[in-house]
Amino acid sequence: MGRIIGIFILLSCLIPVSLPAKDGKKSMVLTVGLPIEDTVENMPQALGDDLNYNRNVVRISVAPTLKAVRFEPIAPGATNFILRDDKGKKIIEYVITVRKSNLEKVASEIKGLLGDIEGIQIKIVNNKVVIDGEILLPRDMNRIYSVTAQFSDVASSIVTMSPLAQKKIAEMIEKDVGNPEIHVRAVNEKFILEGVASSEAEKQKAEIIAKTYVPDVIVEAAESAGLLKKRKIDSVINLLTIKASPEAQPGKIIKIIVHYVELQKDYERGFRFQWTPSLKEDSGVNFSSGGQSNGGIVGAITGTISDLLPKLNFAKAHGHARVLQSSSLIVQDGSPGIIKSVTRIPYTVQNQYGQLSTNFEEAGIDTNITPSIVSAKSDSIGLTITFSLKSLIGQTEKGPLVSNKSIQTKVTVRSSQSAAIGGLVSNDSSMAYNRLPRGASENPIISLYASKQFQRNQSQFVVFITPIIMNSASDGSEDVKKKFRLKE
Repeated sequence: MGRIIGIFILLSCLIPVSLPAKDGKKSMVLTVGLPIEDTVENMPQALGDDLNYNRNVVRISVAPTLKAVRFEPIAPGATNFILRDDKGKKIIEYVITVRKSNLEKVASEIKGLLGDIEGIQIKIVNNKVVIDGEILLPRDMNRIYSVTAQFSDVASSIVTMSPLAQKKIAEMIEKDVGNPEIHVRAVNEKFILEGVASSEAEKQKAEIIAKTYVPDVIVEAAESAGLLKKRKIDSVINLLTIKASPEAQPGKIIKIIVHYVELQKDYERGFRFQWTPSLKEDSGVNFSSGGQSNGGIVGAITGTISDLLPKLNFAKAHGHARVLQSSSLIVQDGSPGIIKSVTRIPYTVQNQYGQLSTNFEEAGIDTNITPSIVSAKSDSIGLTITFSLKSLIGQTEKGPLVSNKSIQTKVTVRSSQSAAIGGLVSNDSSMAYNRLPRGASENPIISLYASKQFQRNQSQFVVFITPIIMNSASDGSEDVKKKFRLKE
């Protein structure tokens, strides 16, 4: 019995109580925030003006047509209300007691915990504290759920995500991407990327940025209960297209001036004394017959002495030479430029069958230069250079004797400035003693021969390159016309 009384007292704290009328009086216990209506069966259509009661405690509205009286408690307190007809006769008297409910305390505590969250309202509806509204941040939903769980018996939440949150997130994604040609739309909790990206890398970057802003998914009650099944679609839908690459602009024109400078110095000195007489015999047998003479055999022995007189030779020679060759060509940025100035020297060769044929040996300068401008705003030019020099030294029985010199390098030179990109220095000397000349007798009668020969060859080869960035290939044509006196 005591347990039943305790349950009744607890319910009376939450539910407005209306006690039966006795002696024309009716007692009512109201709770702040929970209005109540009471029906009066004998209520006339015309009512009196006696509506005296404490309006600070309760607000009363009378509807004769509906035969109903509405009581809306405002503040804790007590008051009496007498309902009379138009003749002043008392119909019913209400003894009203208004008290503060425990829900007010619960609502106050929830408001203290969630008061800093924008967009929500805390109400007392149907004997429960209800949290209603729309929020912008998903993390606030988790906080609301945690607070509601502490008052699960008397509190519930019907808070949803605001559509403005999705729109705000889309604006933040678009701002972070930073490309005015890329736009972001929020549709049904999805973010659609639209527009034109400058490259595939920018397209992927925009999608990654959008995915970092996607909020966590909130599982709604219907979905949790299995009444609603959402379609699984990526939160970010990438509809970006890639901008077509512009046509490549023609490269700039570069004029390359090349100076080849070679210094040569030759010195030769020779001395020779030769006395090598040799005997060359010439004997034979002749047969003769007929005529007035008697026929028979006639024999004769003859001989020739060559190199009978001594020979003395002395020679001394100096040679200085400076070879200067200049070349220029116009090439496009990044394209190779080739300068080739060679001479083909013929010589005769014999194969294994004794047949003669003509071969050629090249001597001269072969240059390959590829210029590349460092950047659009720079006048520095990178040069990839390969050149070779073949020089004719002399002739031998087997053909021309050629020396080969080559340089391969990479340098960076500013426009209109020159650079010495390589130098080749050679110093050759030779000396010979008592070397028989070509054609000397191999079996002289007397051999008195002495010789001495000294030879020195020095050379130095340097290449100077001057690149010039030109506006067009026609630059400089006026100077050429003036030089050769050409007219249109």
